[in-house]
Amino acid sequence: MSHARKNARSLVRAALGATALAALLAMSAVGATSAVAKTLAKVNGVEITDEDLKLAMEDLGPAIPRQLEGKARETYVLDFLIDEQLVVQKAQADKLAETPEFAKKLAYLRDKALMETLLGDVAKNAATEAAVKQTYDEAAKNQKPETEYHAHHILVPTEEEAKAALKRVKAGEDFGKVATELSKDPGAKGGDLGWFTKDRMVPEFGDAAAKMEPGQVSDPIKTQFGWHIIKLDEKRPKVFPPLNEVKDQVARYVVQKAQSELVMKLRDGAKIERSDAPAEGAPGAKPAAPTQKPADAKKK
Repeated sequence: MSHARKNARSLVRAALGATALAALLAMSAVGATSAVAKTLAKVNGVEITDEDLKLAMEDLGPAIPRQLEGKARETYVLDFLIDEQLVVQKAQADKLAETPEFAKKLAYLRDKALMETLLGDVAKNAATEAAVKQTYDEAAKNQKPETEYHAHHILVPTEEEAKAALKRVKAGEDFGKVATELSKDPGAKGGDLGWFTKDRMVPEFGDAAAKMEPGQVSDPIKTQFGWHIIKLDEKRPKVFPPLNEVKDQVARYVVQKAQSELVMKLRDGAKIERSDAPAEGAPGAKPAAPTQKPADAKKK
C-alpha cells in the first residue's frame, strides 16, 4: 500500500465528522455529475470527478497535511474519496440510508449546508474592495489620539526579590540580563514587552508606565501577577496601521458584520417560539455584532 494511500485511510478516520455532509450528500447525488466534469476514478462503477475532488479539498481544508502541495495534495484527497465511496457503498448495501436516524442526520446536514451556502454568498457580496476601504477609513478616522509604550520588565513573586533585582540594575547590570535570570514572565524574552498602549496592561502597570520617561526605571510595583520592575525604553504616538497590513482583518470584520446583520434581520422578522428563556449571552440569545480589537500586547 502506498504512503499516500495509508495517509488517506488515516484521513478517513480523522475526518469522518468533517466530511459527513459530503459523504451523505454523495449518496443522494449519484448520477448528478456535470456534463463537463472529468472522471478521475471509478469505484464499482461509481464515478469520482474533478468537481468531487474540488469540493472535498474545500471541505477537508486543515485536515490535509500542510506539507502536501500540488499533485500530491490532489492524490491524497482522491485516495480519501475512493475510500469514502467504498464506505458509502457498504452503508447503502446495509440499508443505513433507510433508517430514521439517517434521515434526521441528513435533514440536519442539508439545513447546515444551506445556511453555509447563504452565508458564503453574503460574505462574497459584502467583502468588496470598496466596503473594506470604507470600513478601514472610518476606523482610522475614529481612532482617538493614543500613546504607545515600549518597555522591559522584571516580574518576581515578592517585594524583597523585586528590591534585590532593582538594586542589581541600579548598580549597572544590564536590565535584560537581570530579567533573563530572575523574571517569572516566560512570554517576555529578556523582559521585553514590545509596544503596548496603557489600556492593554493591568491598571497598576499601565498607570506606572504612562508616568515614566524613556530610560527611567521604576520602583517595585505590585499587580495581581506579582512585583514588577519596569524600564521604559521608548514612547510614541500610536499610528493607525496601513490598509495593506490589516486588510484581511478588516475584510473578516466586514463579512462578520454583514452575516450578523442578516441573522438579526431574519430574527426580527420571524416568529420564534421556544420553551426556554435563554439568558443574555447564552446559546440562543441574539448574537451581538462582531467587534475587533487589536491584541498588540498582553495583559500583565
